Amino acid sequence: MSCKFQSFLRKERTVLEVLGVEKKFGEKKAVHGISLSVANGEFLSILGPSGCGKTTLLRLIAGLEAPDNGTLKLSGEDITKMSAHERDIHTVFQRYALFPHMNIFDNVAFGLRCQKVNENEINGRVEEMLELASLKGQGKRSIQTLSGGEQQRVALIRALVNMPKVLLLDEPLGALDLKLRLQLQQELMSIQRRVKTTFIFVTHDQQEALNMSDRVAVMNKGEIVQVGTPNEIYEFPKTSFVASFVGGINKLEGILRADDSGRYIIDVENAGSFFVEPPDHCKKPGLKGYLGLRPEKITLFSRKPPTVENSIEGTIRAQSYLGTHTQYEVTLKNGTNVSVFQQNSQKLAKKVFQINDKVHLAWSIGQSHFFCD
Repeated sequence: MSCKFQSFLRKERTVLEVLGVEKKFGEKKAVHGISLSVANGEFLSILGPSGCGKTTLLRLIAGLEAPDNGTLKLSGEDITKMSAHERDIHTVFQRYALFPHMNIFDNVAFGLRCQKVNENEINGRVEEMLELASLKGQGKRSIQTLSGGEQQRVALIRALVNMPKVLLLDEPLGALDLKLRLQLQQELMSIQRRVKTTFIFVTHDQQEALNMSDRVAVMNKGEIVQVGTPNEIYEFPKTSFVASFVGGINKLEGILRADDSGRYIIDVENAGSFFVEPPDHCKKPGLKGYLGLRPEKITLFSRKPPTVENSIEGTIRAQSYLGTHTQYEVTLKNGTNVSVFQQNSQKLAKKVFQINDKVHLAWSIGQSHFFCD
């Protein structure tokens, strides 16, 4: 196993292990040497842009694709060569594949009847699932009368009624409108906490992943580039890709140097010099890199603040009032445009800053990032 991926392995309470898994389609590597472990009862999201390999990884775990290399283990048992129906893993797809000729109860009971579970047990387990999904007493309703959100809940409990060790969810909320999607995010989280089944949730929606997950695995170009809690992923991105993909970030290119006291500074052409704290692998004077600033970590001042570690002058070119905050687009003296979010913490009859105002953007070292990838 490549040491590159060992940091993603969690040995305690592990239910699923993906060890050096690779998959190619023709000459294209869809999944490139991924190693990852998932804890029992964890809600893990696999997040990445379209075409990054996240759905392929899910299909490898489900047994719908066979890996070219690597091993998959479920509760310590090697399942790499097992077919999908032999694995104690179930999948909910974006298209729910409910049976339109069956009512809710029969859809949920379908898997149990295929396993020849006795009818008394089926009745008990299905009714328990209907109550869990806020569908108690509605088992006789036709699938064709259900809303999109109700169909999603039926698809979810149809998988959960079989009590799988792992439930895979492939962008199941992607076809729903925003309001319903937000509502069902909360319902999914509530159901997962109650049943304590391991959920692996694939999505391209950053807010969805941050909101719902215990941990997030960020993928790019067939590789997992970072795994961590939502807070770790957002506040401590390890690469410029993670920083850019998970929330917006401003990037200023420059050259790194160290001053006489050993503090690191990035010199940005025609903009200024700013204190940074680069990660250990980037601490190389003369290295080209990027200063990264989240829009909400920057504070605007009408005058240069005397006590802030870093500041730069700019001109407001656009502004958007968004209720909770105002978004400003500020042009620096080197022509770079920077986004700034300012919290609307007080009721104001007019905006604090106007278009064409000269402002100073300020931030501390701890509120910035340095990337050398």
